[in-house]
Amino acid sequence: MPIYEYHCSECNKDFEYLVFKSDEIPECPECKGKNVQRLMSACGFVSKGGGGETVSKSAGASSCSGCSAASCAGCGSN
Repeated sequence: MPIYEYHCSECNKDFEYLVFKSDEIPECPECKGKNVQRLMSACGFVSKGGGGETVSKSAGASSCSGCSAASCAGCGSN
């Protein structure tokens, strides 16, 4: 079950929502508004590099210069 990030146009808040197979578009947990849009999420992953070292990659790190957060929702810049 994926966790998606949403933005509420009514109260201007971003939030995450765990999506189940039968779920519709969620309501904003802050204002209960239904005018929400799903955001493009940055995903992070860990892979094994050559020689056994662990190499961490994050799309969030490339989204903002100098940001090391795993997602834009967690970095505090928005």
